[in-house]
Amino acid sequence: MAEIPRVFHFVFGLRAQTEPFHLAHYLCLESCRRVNRPERILFHHRHLPYGPWWERIAPHLTLCPVTEVPAGFDPAHYQNTPEGRYIAHAGLSYAHEADFVRQDALLEHGGVYVDIDTLFVRPYPDALYRHECVLGEEPPIVWGNGVIRPSLCNAVILAQAGSRFVRRWRRQSGEVFDGSWARHSCEAASALWYAGAEPVHVAPRRMFYRFGVDRTSFRALFDESTRDLRGVCSIHLWSHLWWSETRTDMTDFHAGLLTERYVRDAETTYARLARPFLDPEAAGPPAGTLVPPRGR
Repeated sequence: MAEIPRVFHFVFGLRAQTEPFHLAHYLCLESCRRVNRPERILFHHRHLPYGPWWERIAPHLTLCPVTEVPAGFDPAHYQNTPEGRYIAHAGLSYAHEADFVRQDALLEHGGVYVDIDTLFVRPYPDALYRHECVLGEEPPIVWGNGVIRPSLCNAVILAQAGSRFVRRWRRQSGEVFDGSWARHSCEAASALWYAGAEPVHVAPRRMFYRFGVDRTSFRALFDESTRDLRGVCSIHLWSHLWWSETRTDMTDFHAGLLTERYVRDAETTYARLARPFLDPEAAGPPAGTLVPPRGR
């Protein structure tokens, strides 16, 4: 059976860039490069980042322009519900578009998609690449009927090109997209998992999502030093919940505090794990290339 290719995909810059590429995003890509040693890192974008951290990492990326809005992503649906109107008003629709872009990229190329608010700790095990599709379990969620059920997260996806699970998931994503936060993405993937209609291997929560979406988890990441990282390969940061300085319901930490000085000096889980990736290696892989634009 063919293995999933050791090609990593990231999606960024679907909206215009008004601030320099952030250190956290650089550390994601650099830790991916050093920890997993991928054959290529494909960087899917509409607007190129800029700034010193971007200039440092860009030579190691293969740039893949996104030139069209992906089929099934219809922003008109945001006007149908209060949740959708909030998402549109807050400028978060790019995250939904990225949900579709990642599925299309995996169907075409195969490989590993990872959200760019991630830090890599250990290489993904070889055994994962021998499956047709892999997703990780995230913290359980409360569904519309009030029942707490296990859930899959789409922040890490490993898949062969043309994966049956991803193909069916992609089709359903376009059919059910209604402007709500996760119906087309994590909820649709979880429903397919429950149905058992297409092959998918579910990785244990610790592998990708050791830290959850609560104040205790964010404190353990950014304020304390957690030593129990058994079975952890990458850490998803859930940055949409704390990136803005004005959002304090989950943590007082924000993107403005995640600086080079913080990473070098703080004795916290994130700083300790990210620190080795601040300084360049003696030698790195050759520079990436530009993939011709493809409509999505």
